[in-house]
Amino acid sequence: MSLSIGIVGLPNVGKSTLFNALTKAQNAESANYAFCTIEPNKAVVPVPDARLQVLAELVRPQRVQHSTVDFVDIAGLVAGASKGEGLGNKFLANIRETQAILHVVRCFDDDDVIHVANSVDPLRDIEIIETELLLADVQVLENRVERMEKQLKGDKSLGPRIEVAKRLLAHLDQGLPASTFAEESKARDELFAELRLITSKNVIYCANVDEDGVAQDNDHVTRVRELAAGRGAEFVKISAKMEEDMVGLDEAEYQEFLESYGIEESGLHQIIRTGFRSLGLISYFTAGVKEVRAWTINDGDKAPRAAAAIHTDFERGFIRAEVIGYDHYVEHRSEAKCRSVGVLRVEGKEYVVKDGDVVHFLFNV
Repeated sequence: MSLSIGIVGLPNVGKSTLFNALTKAQNAESANYAFCTIEPNKAVVPVPDARLQVLAELVRPQRVQHSTVDFVDIAGLVAGASKGEGLGNKFLANIRETQAILHVVRCFDDDDVIHVANSVDPLRDIEIIETELLLADVQVLENRVERMEKQLKGDKSLGPRIEVAKRLLAHLDQGLPASTFAEESKARDELFAELRLITSKNVIYCANVDEDGVAQDNDHVTRVRELAAGRGAEFVKISAKMEEDMVGLDEAEYQEFLESYGIEESGLHQIIRTGFRSLGLISYFTAGVKEVRAWTINDGDKAPRAAAAIHTDFERGFIRAEVIGYDHYVEHRSEAKCRSVGVLRVEGKEYVVKDGDVVHFLFNV
């Protein structure tokens, strides 16, 4: 499992600049005009985790493997995108495959950087994007209802799903996102799994500020922060331009740069940490001479399910797990020592894997 995040926003709000910084690669052209991104940009980014390096220093493996995050950056959307304005919604299928949405909002004033609406108003911009995403979902759902109704004669089991789809469509027609559709049923779950509606996904509102807005919230940021809080959504504040300026710095320079602006963690750390929390994800580790590696799982996964992150055979043939808490591993500095002092535990199928556990799975082929 890897975390996947789709980046959306109006043209020229800093999406591509942010993408360049997050991926540490200049593979999303960033330019001062609308629609410079004309193909979806995808990148696989290692998840920063200081614990992984600590374990590597103790184990001295042949390689170190981080968990990863998939970032998908699409062309900026504008009002009317669902009807073909701008570049339309032709790239939204890429966003449907992601787990969460990073909604980048411009929260800085700069006459040298044009705005498609000729003024900076983050709440208006958010409404434009969310309306287009909602209309795109309506279109997908209407098409699916039409197809199911044609298939109903030959498959009566579609009846309940059609009824749920119509109620969901009425919900969306009220301007409400799919995430607030509270009905619980098997048909509802099947429909959501099939359609992967954009408005059903967790949203992280990302206020993009200039250097002056990094240390202290400006009025634009305050408005976005309050909107996110009112919706129970996640919020991060970053300076995409500053993040891009940090690309290529070594670790010491990187930390010095952050400290000079009074920032404790980079935008990448913020977004990934927030994404993990939003989706209920955690990491566990495997540690051996060949490889020290982080694995991403759902918080609450039991040992067999966690083992499936490595290979599905591990779940099917699960016997037991040998588990060492991260702090114990660091304290005693080796698996052998942890075993000798009794902090290595043998756990069965009902064990819920914890964030930071160092695990060795035993299984039958």
